[in-house]
Amino acid sequence: MTENVSLGMPQLPAPPYPPEVRDRLEEDARAIIARYPGSRSALLPMLHLVQSEEGYVTRTGMQFCADMLGLTTAEVTAVATFYTMYRRRPSGDYQVGVCTNTLCAVMGGDAIFEELKEHLGVGNNETTPDGKVTLEHIECNAACDFAPVVMVNWEFFDNQTPESAKQMVDDLRAGRTVEPTRGAPLCTFKETARILAGFPDERPGAVEATGGAGPASLVGLRLAKGEAPHHRIVHPRGEVAGQEGE
Repeated sequence: MTENVSLGMPQLPAPPYPPEVRDRLEEDARAIIARYPGSRSALLPMLHLVQSEEGYVTRTGMQFCADMLGLTTAEVTAVATFYTMYRRRPSGDYQVGVCTNTLCAVMGGDAIFEELKEHLGVGNNETTPDGKVTLEHIECNAACDFAPVVMVNWEFFDNQTPESAKQMVDDLRAGRTVEPTRGAPLCTFKETARILAGFPDERPGAVEATGGAGPASLVGLRLAKGEAPHHRIVHPRGEVAGQEGE
Protein backbone atom coordinates (compact mmCIF):
# COMPACT_ATOMS: atom_id res chain seq x y z
CA MET A 1 0.00 0.00 0.00
CA THR A 2 1.29 3.46 -0.89
CA GLU A 3 -1.51 5.68 0.41
CA ASN A 4 0.69 7.35 3.05
CA VAL A 5 3.93 7.31 1.12
CA SER A 6 5.24 10.59 -0.25
CA LEU A 7 6.75 10.24 -3.71
CA GLY A 8 8.53 13.57 -3.39
CA MET A 9 6.57 15.09 -6.26
CA PRO A 10 6.85 18.88 -6.51
CA GLN A 11 3.78 20.92 -5.61
CA LEU A 12 1.75 22.02 -8.60
CA PRO A 13 1.59 25.77 -9.35
CA ALA A 14 -1.10 27.68 -7.49
CA PRO A 15 -4.34 27.95 -9.48
CA PRO A 16 -5.08 31.49 -10.70
CA TYR A 17 -7.94 33.61 -9.46
CA PRO A 18 -11.01 33.62 -11.72
CA PRO A 19 -10.69 36.46 -14.25
CA GLU A 20 -13.34 38.66 -12.63
CA VAL A 21 -11.70 38.28 -9.20
CA ARG A 22 -8.22 38.96 -10.57
CA ASP A 23 -9.42 42.09 -12.40
CA ARG A 24 -10.96 43.44 -9.20
CA LEU A 25 -7.90 42.62 -7.10
CA GLU A 26 -5.53 44.09 -9.68
CA GLU A 27 -7.38 47.40 -9.49
CA ASP A 28 -7.08 47.41 -5.71
CA ALA A 29 -3.45 46.29 -5.88
CA ARG A 30 -2.50 49.13 -8.20
CA ALA A 31 -4.05 51.59 -5.74
CA ILE A 32 -1.95 50.08 -2.93
CA ILE A 33 1.29 50.02 -4.94
CA ALA A 34 0.84 53.67 -5.91
CA ARG A 35 1.26 54.68 -2.26
CA TYR A 36 4.90 53.59 -2.14
CA PRO A 37 8.07 54.79 -3.89
CA GLY A 38 9.16 51.17 -4.28
CA SER A 39 6.60 48.52 -5.21
CA ARG A 40 7.99 45.81 -2.92
CA SER A 41 7.14 48.02 0.07
CA ALA A 42 3.48 47.32 -0.70
CA LEU A 43 3.76 43.63 0.22
CA LEU A 44 2.25 43.83 3.72
CA PRO A 45 -0.97 45.59 2.68
CA MET A 46 -1.11 43.39 -0.42
CA LEU A 47 -1.16 40.31 1.80
CA HIS A 48 -4.03 41.83 3.76
CA LEU A 49 -5.79 42.44 0.46
CA VAL A 50 -5.60 38.82 -0.68
CA GLN A 51 -6.54 37.72 2.84
CA SER A 52 -9.72 39.78 2.54
CA GLU A 53 -10.71 37.70 -0.47
CA GLU A 54 -10.76 34.23 1.07
CA GLY A 55 -10.19 34.85 4.77
CA TYR A 56 -6.62 33.58 4.70
CA VAL A 57 -3.50 33.91 2.58
CA THR A 58 -3.71 31.17 -0.03
CA ARG A 59 -1.02 30.01 -2.42
CA THR A 60 -3.01 31.74 -5.14
CA GLY A 61 -2.93 34.96 -3.14
CA MET A 62 0.82 34.74 -2.63
CA GLN A 63 1.37 34.09 -6.33
CA PHE A 64 -0.77 37.12 -7.10
CA CYS A 65 1.32 39.30 -4.78
CA ALA A 66 4.52 37.99 -6.35
CA ASP A 67 3.25 38.70 -9.89
CA MET A 68 2.10 42.22 -9.04
CA LEU A 69 5.25 43.20 -7.15
CA GLY A 70 7.91 41.45 -9.22
CA LEU A 71 8.91 39.18 -6.33
CA THR A 72 9.49 35.46 -6.09
CA THR A 73 6.93 33.32 -4.30
CA ALA A 74 9.69 32.44 -1.82
CA GLU A 75 10.06 36.11 -0.89
CA VAL A 76 6.30 36.49 -0.43
CA THR A 77 6.05 33.26 1.55
CA ALA A 78 8.85 34.36 3.87
CA VAL A 79 6.84 37.44 4.84
CA ALA A 80 3.44 35.72 4.99
CA THR A 81 4.78 33.06 7.37
CA PHE A 82 6.61 35.54 9.61
CA TYR A 83 3.65 37.68 10.71
CA THR A 84 0.91 36.00 12.74
CA MET A 85 -1.79 38.35 11.40
CA TYR A 86 -1.65 36.46 8.12
CA ARG A 87 -3.60 33.22 8.29
CA ARG A 88 -2.33 30.22 6.38
CA ARG A 89 -5.50 28.14 6.51
CA PRO A 90 -9.24 28.79 6.51
CA SER A 91 -10.44 30.51 9.67
CA GLY A 92 -13.58 31.91 11.22
CA ASP A 93 -15.47 35.12 10.70
CA TYR A 94 -14.24 36.25 14.10
CA GLN A 95 -10.68 35.76 15.33
CA VAL A 96 -10.91 35.60 19.12
CA GLY A 97 -7.46 36.13 20.60
CA VAL A 98 -6.93 35.70 24.33
CA CYS A 99 -3.82 37.29 25.78
CA THR A 100 -1.87 34.73 27.81
CA ASN A 101 1.23 36.82 28.41
CA THR A 102 2.37 37.34 31.99
CA LEU A 103 0.08 40.08 33.32
CA CYS A 104 -3.05 38.95 31.51
CA ALA A 105 -2.31 35.34 32.47
CA VAL A 106 -2.08 36.02 36.20
CA MET A 107 -5.14 38.30 36.01
CA GLY A 108 -7.22 35.50 34.51
CA GLY A 109 -6.22 35.17 30.86
CA ASP A 110 -5.14 31.54 31.23
CA ALA A 111 -8.47 30.67 32.82
CA ILE A 112 -10.36 32.48 30.06
CA PHE A 113 -8.46 30.62 27.35
CA GLU A 114 -8.97 27.21 28.98
CA GLU A 115 -12.68 27.80 29.53
CA LEU A 116 -13.19 29.06 25.97
CA LYS A 117 -11.47 25.97 24.57
CA GLU A 118 -13.85 23.75 26.52
CA HIS A 119 -16.89 25.95 25.83
CA LEU A 120 -16.27 26.09 22.06
CA GLY A 121 -14.89 22.57 21.73
CA VAL A 122 -11.79 23.73 19.86
CA GLY A 123 -8.07 24.03 20.53
CA ASN A 124 -5.61 26.79 19.81
CA ASN A 125 -5.90 28.10 16.23
CA GLU A 126 -8.95 25.94 15.61
CA THR A 127 -12.33 27.02 14.27
CA THR A 128 -15.81 26.13 15.43
CA PRO A 129 -17.76 23.84 13.06
CA ASP A 130 -20.09 26.69 12.09
CA GLY A 131 -17.11 28.71 10.81
CA LYS A 132 -17.88 31.63 13.11
CA VAL A 133 -15.05 31.68 15.65
CA THR A 134 -11.35 30.88 15.51
CA LEU A 135 -9.76 30.76 18.95
CA GLU A 136 -6.11 31.54 19.58
CA HIS A 137 -3.86 32.60 22.40
CA ILE A 138 -1.84 35.75 21.83
CA GLU A 139 1.43 36.60 23.54
CA CYS A 140 0.50 40.25 24.09
CA ASN A 141 -2.43 42.43 23.08
CA ALA A 142 -0.52 45.58 24.11
CA ALA A 143 -3.25 46.59 26.56
CA CYS A 144 -1.84 45.50 29.92
CA ASP A 145 -3.66 48.32 31.74
CA PHE A 146 -6.91 46.50 31.05
CA ALA A 147 -5.84 42.91 31.76
CA PRO A 148 -7.08 40.34 31.05
CA VAL A 149 -7.76 41.38 27.48
CA VAL A 150 -9.44 39.52 24.63
CA MET A 151 -9.35 40.80 21.06
CA VAL A 152 -11.89 40.03 18.36
CA ASN A 153 -10.67 40.88 14.87
CA TRP A 154 -8.16 43.21 16.58
CA GLU A 155 -10.79 45.17 18.53
CA PHE A 156 -10.43 45.35 22.32
CA PHE A 157 -12.54 43.62 24.93
CA ASP A 158 -11.02 44.79 28.22
CA ASN A 159 -11.19 43.44 31.78
CA GLN A 160 -12.73 40.15 30.75
CA THR A 161 -13.80 37.17 32.84
CA PRO A 162 -14.44 33.59 31.71
CA GLU A 163 -18.17 34.30 31.94
CA SER A 164 -18.07 37.52 29.91
CA ALA A 165 -15.83 35.90 27.29
CA LYS A 166 -18.14 32.90 26.92
CA GLN A 167 -21.16 35.20 26.58
CA MET A 168 -19.30 37.20 23.94
CA VAL A 169 -18.48 34.17 21.75
CA ASP A 170 -22.04 32.87 22.16
CA ASP A 171 -23.35 36.22 20.93
CA LEU A 172 -20.96 36.18 17.97
CA ARG A 173 -22.07 32.70 16.94
CA ALA A 174 -25.74 33.64 17.31
CA GLY A 175 -25.36 36.75 15.15
CA ARG A 176 -26.15 39.14 17.99
CA THR A 177 -24.53 42.59 18.12
CA VAL A 178 -21.30 42.60 20.10
CA GLU A 179 -19.69 45.92 21.04
CA PRO A 180 -15.97 46.21 21.80
CA THR A 181 -14.94 47.93 25.01
CA ARG A 182 -13.38 50.68 22.89
CA GLY A 183 -12.70 51.19 19.24
CA ALA A 184 -14.67 50.69 16.07
CA PRO A 185 -17.68 48.39 15.78
CA LEU A 186 -16.89 44.79 14.91
CA CYS A 187 -16.84 43.58 11.34
CA THR A 188 -15.90 40.21 9.88
CA PHE A 189 -12.30 39.10 9.55
CA LYS A 190 -12.41 39.53 5.77
CA GLU A 191 -13.71 43.09 6.18
CA THR A 192 -11.03 43.77 8.79
CA ALA A 193 -8.35 42.53 6.40
CA ARG A 194 -9.51 44.95 3.72
CA ILE A 195 -9.34 47.84 6.18
CA LEU A 196 -5.82 46.77 7.16
CA ALA A 197 -4.93 46.80 3.47
CA GLY A 198 -5.51 50.55 3.65
CA PHE A 199 -9.00 50.93 2.25
CA PRO A 200 -11.43 53.19 4.14
CA ASP A 201 -13.94 51.81 6.57
CA GLU A 202 -17.13 53.14 5.04
CA ARG A 203 -19.53 51.97 7.72
CA PRO A 204 -21.44 54.92 9.19
CA GLY A 205 -19.78 56.12 12.38
CA ALA A 206 -16.98 53.55 12.31
CA VAL A 207 -14.12 56.02 11.94
CA GLU A 208 -15.47 58.35 14.62
CA ALA A 209 -15.81 55.40 17.00
CA THR A 210 -12.16 54.39 16.82
CA GLY A 211 -11.29 56.58 19.81
CA GLY A 212 -7.93 56.38 21.55
CA ALA A 213 -6.25 55.28 24.74
CA GLY A 214 -8.44 54.70 27.77
CA PRO A 215 -8.09 56.44 31.14
CA ALA A 216 -5.86 53.71 32.58
CA SER A 217 -3.36 54.19 29.76
CA LEU A 218 -3.27 57.96 30.23
CA VAL A 219 -2.90 58.16 34.01
CA GLY A 220 0.91 58.41 33.79
CA LEU A 221 0.65 61.28 31.34
CA ARG A 222 -1.81 63.10 33.60
CA LEU A 223 0.45 62.67 36.61
CA ALA A 224 3.41 63.97 34.60
CA LYS A 225 1.37 67.08 33.78
CA GLY A 226 0.52 67.60 37.43
CA GLU A 227 -3.11 66.66 36.93
CA ALA A 228 -5.01 64.63 39.49
CA PRO A 229 -5.83 61.12 38.23
CA HIS A 230 -9.38 59.88 38.11
CA HIS A 231 -10.68 58.50 41.37
CA ARG A 232 -11.18 55.15 39.68
CA ILE A 233 -9.09 54.29 36.63
CA VAL A 234 -10.40 50.84 35.73
CA HIS A 235 -13.79 49.58 36.74
CA PRO A 236 -13.80 46.17 38.42
CA ARG A 237 -14.55 43.31 36.08
CA GLY A 238 -18.22 42.52 35.93
CA GLU A 239 -19.23 46.08 36.87
CA VAL A 240 -20.75 48.41 34.29
CA ALA A 241 -18.67 51.57 33.88
CA GLY A 242 -20.41 54.84 34.51
CA GLN A 243 -19.38 58.30 33.48
CA GLU A 244 -15.69 59.14 33.18
CA GLY A 245 -14.24 60.18 36.51
CA GLU A 246 -16.91 58.37 38.50
